Amino acid sequence: MSPESEADLPADATVDAALPGILPEALYAELVAFRRDLHMHPELGNQEFRTTAAIKERLEKAGLAPRVLPTGTGLVCDIGADPGGPGGGPGRLALRADIDALPIPDTKSECSYRSTVPDRAHACGHDVHTTVVLGAGLVLADLHRQGLLPRPVRLIFQPAEEVLPGGAAEVIKSGALDGISRIVAVHCDPRVDAGRIGLRQGPITSACDRLEIQLEGPGGHTARPHLTTDLVTAAARVVTDVPALVGRRVDTRSGLAVTWGRIESGHAPNVIPQHAELAGTVRCLDIHAWRQAPDIVVAAIDEIANLHKAKSEINYVRGVPPVVNEPGATELLRDAMVARRGTSSVEDTAQSLGGEDFSWYLEQVPGAMARLGVRTPGERTVRDLHQGDFDADESAIRVGVELFTAAALLHPTR
Repeated sequence: MSPESEADLPADATVDAALPGILPEALYAELVAFRRDLHMHPELGNQEFRTTAAIKERLEKAGLAPRVLPTGTGLVCDIGADPGGPGGGPGRLALRADIDALPIPDTKSECSYRSTVPDRAHACGHDVHTTVVLGAGLVLADLHRQGLLPRPVRLIFQPAEEVLPGGAAEVIKSGALDGISRIVAVHCDPRVDAGRIGLRQGPITSACDRLEIQLEGPGGHTARPHLTTDLVTAAARVVTDVPALVGRRVDTRSGLAVTWGRIESGHAPNVIPQHAELAGTVRCLDIHAWRQAPDIVVAAIDEIANLHKAKSEINYVRGVPPVVNEPGATELLRDAMVARRGTSSVEDTAQSLGGEDFSWYLEQVPGAMARLGVRTPGERTVRDLHQGDFDADESAIRVGVELFTAAALLHPTR
């Protein structure tokens, strides 16, 4: 997919010549190749050793000194010295990317860079996120050598975003946010055209937790369900009644929702089983309702299970709070995109029910996430994240690098 040239841009999207750091064509081609290599070699959370090594090698080639995280995967890299010393001083902007893939097969046909690893795919665009932050880092490093980088920047390549509660906690624990005044990120959005981003102040994603339930009963014959615990019925009632019950115990505007992804019980049609397993997610639009969610959901499950005389064991796994975009950081991304691509390149976006562990960074420092358009303009095929045929218009790499480069250059003025 060829990058856009300035001639292809509408009049109001001409790149502002006053901002240095336009992505050179040779570097853009290199980044496309880098992204395709990552796409062909996806690695799951906390297993991203090859990905980490590839990022580290390219940054070191540029004269930078990346530091691999204590977990062995993921890394951070500083560009520019802090006035306060090596420990980090105020004013540093962080650019964050997630580097892991998903445990699903790549189903794209006639694609030269489809995954070479069975049942593994970059179906969420993390290969694009990684390439964008790498590219921005290389451009900013060059600007720093020319004395054109006004304030230092930190690159964060985070492992295990897809693994609840996410790898962000370990990154923060390692001290990656020390001296950071703001942090920004992008997430691929197949509903937004390449060349554009979606922005929203306030919550842009939702909280997401994982729910695992085991139900137990004595078992028995299907001819005599009245003499035992009809466990399949009990499981079915938990599946249908718990979401409805939870929805009546919080303000409906909070969007607290329980959705099931797995239910398993029994082996024979004439045997009432002794064991059933259910698993699903709990999602919530409102951070205050999310903090109450475990108590509300667990109480509803126990209530339905007890009604059907089933013993329940509940594993409620805390995931991530909503990503809440800070106004100043959101406007920084808006200003950066407008400077590069014009006002028409930014569109409003709605809060989604997806979860993102970028939210944990925003519990510590202000920041914002933008939705990076990856749909080829004019394409009619409806694609979504977490599907095996997911792919991105690679011109989005150029857009993401320009966005982050401009944000780093504009950051001191905000």
